Amino acid sequence: MKVLSMIQPWASLFVLREAQYETRSWSTKYRGPLAIHTSKKIDKAVCSHVAIQSLLLKHGYTIENLPTGMIIAICKLENCLKVTENKDTRAVLEDGRVVSGNDYFLGDYKVGGYVWEVQDMKMLETFIPAKGKLGLWELD
Repeated sequence: MKVLSMIQPWASLFVLREAQYETRSWSTKYRGPLAIHTSKKIDKAVCSHVAIQSLLLKHGYTIENLPTGMIIAICKLENCLKVTENKDTRAVLEDGRVVSGNDYFLGDYKVGGYVWEVQDMKMLETFIPAKGKLGLWELD
């Protein structure tokens, strides 16, 4: 199975569906099953933001109990769309879709970047320890 490593708290916010999209500077032609892995790194500056703390607390998470170095969920990668416009509070994707609100706040919508769209996100009951890698990688 293909795996995508993400820094915390972004990984948990994505898996918990506080963010519907994952933003990346790169695209992939891959479509299909995808596991979400949390890197060992936690962005402490982001975790100190009141809005981020509130979103995490809603699900029982704080900076102290965010899972790291684990595969925490599986989903299906459906689409990878280019960001064509950024209007400071909303972005426009190549298919004309407008991204705003929390989705915009929780992503990096630089023009020319990519939005990964997934379906069927399922958090695992038991997380799987794993060492992450850059890019999409294969779970052994």
